[in-house]
Amino acid sequence: MIILIGGASHTGKTNLAQKLLEKYQFPYLSIDHLKMGLIRSGLINVSVDEDEKITLYLWPILKEIIKTAIENHQNLIVEGAYIPFDFEESFSEEYKKEIDYVCLVMTKEYIQDHFNDIKIYANVIEKRLDDSYCTYDNLIKENEYNKRMCSRYGHKIVLIDKDYDIDAIINCHFSKIRCNRI
Repeated sequence: MIILIGGASHTGKTNLAQKLLEKYQFPYLSIDHLKMGLIRSGLINVSVDEDEKITLYLWPILKEIIKTAIENHQNLIVEGAYIPFDFEESFSEEYKKEIDYVCLVMTKEYIQDHFNDIKIYANVIEKRLDDSYCTYDNLIKENEYNKRMCSRYGHKIVLIDKDYDIDAIINCHFSKIRCNRI
């Protein structure tokens, strides 16, 4: 089984992937790690905030990693903001049956009520060297955009509205995980 976790910055994608790793022993790939490796090595010439260019560059690589994991009956979690909303067009029906996509979306009200908490927990799994782009307005804009795009493409949304309870998210949305281990 392949689990894809999308969402705007600071929604807890990496934290969710880490918790799923701990619960189900599924390895995960942080797209941010791949992105930074390519940028720091000089293999791609983009700025860390050029999301569309990064997505266009990384998706062909990521989709083949996903296909390879499926073909080898391996479980894998891929998390990051660089999964295109039309990702399903990259896969045949046979592959799509093995992919579970979820997008973490914070409501405007949640961001209003918990903006300071969002900033505090920004480094819960990975250390962010520069967090200046995480502004109240950017969070609202990115989350509203992701919600619209998920609705357009029919993707599953985990709506973070009142409390951010990672265990409840796992129990509600991932309780029927199928293991592909042979």
